[in-house]
Amino acid sequence: MSVLIIAISVALLCIKIIFLKGGKFTSQHIHDNAALRKQGIHCVIDQDKEARKSNKAF
Repeated sequence: MSVLIIAISVALLCIKIIFLKGGKFTSQHIHDNAALRKQGIHCVIDQDKEARKSNKAF
């Protein structure tokens, strides 16, 4: 029963990829999200680089 539920879930998640030509999942990375960049939110790696440059890493 649980295998059937998982199979249906995967099929529903793949609808965009299967039926659209060139369909793909959008990026889930913070640096690819324009709304978060606009608010000044960066990924932790970028925040760490900025803190090290300004000697505020700790």
